[in-house]
Amino acid sequence: MDKTSLLDRLRAEGDDRLLLARVLDRQRQARNHGAPVSTDFLSPREQALVRNLLTLSGAAEDSYVFTGGVDGAERRVLCFLPDWMERDALTPELSPVRALRAAWRDGESLSHRDLLGSLMALGIVRGKTGDIYVSANSADVLVLDTVREFLSQNWEAAGRVHLQVSALELDAVTVPERAVQELRDTVSSVRLDAVISSGFRIPRGKATELVNAGRVQVNWTDCAKPDRPLKPGDCITARGYGRFVLSRVGEPTRKGRFPILITRYL
Repeated sequence: MDKTSLLDRLRAEGDDRLLLARVLDRQRQARNHGAPVSTDFLSPREQALVRNLLTLSGAAEDSYVFTGGVDGAERRVLCFLPDWMERDALTPELSPVRALRAAWRDGESLSHRDLLGSLMALGIVRGKTGDIYVSANSADVLVLDTVREFLSQNWEAAGRVHLQVSALELDAVTVPERAVQELRDTVSSVRLDAVISSGFRIPRGKATELVNAGRVQVNWTDCAKPDRPLKPGDCITARGYGRFVLSRVGEPTRKGRFPILITRYL
């Protein structure tokens, strides 16, 4: 199936179509040049789109790998591998992902937004940076190898806060533990609107409105079906409310209700 047909089958439009077209171009480059070729960092939603594209195109699972530099990274690059290269051969040295540590003085404070804004002020587009892990007096930032040297030399401040920026080995990146809240409840059915109502503690009618308004994603893909059945492991995001994972679904009770465990990110 040619590029246009693939994109038409996925009903990709606008920026999504441009993204997927670039991914197909990278895939062709890896095949033609016999060397690894990678994309920019992709958001979880973009990764979901790309996975659908790769499945539809029939790409072999051992011909590509997603990597964010550290285990559990949300933003990841897609690396296409040439025929001769095994997935395990994509070592940190061959990966396009690098790390920087930006440190500041005691008594000062910076947020994820502050740091990202300062990077954008330097002309660094979002696709060149991966996850940003903020600690008390420093932040570890995943970046593409093409911008690490520039940032080492030119990223001097975030707002009025002076930064000391240095290169960092990937295995030295500090990933703070993310705050979560576990919620236990029972629902009449494991459908999207019922689980959203439970997870965000809102009326079921309001949950239905969110879905119908196009503000909900399931596993990073837009979903406009309030009655969509969910399964353990599904990740639900609602704009303005946050994100949670449906961690467990138990056997129905004698009254026909389903006990569920939700892990909500704070």
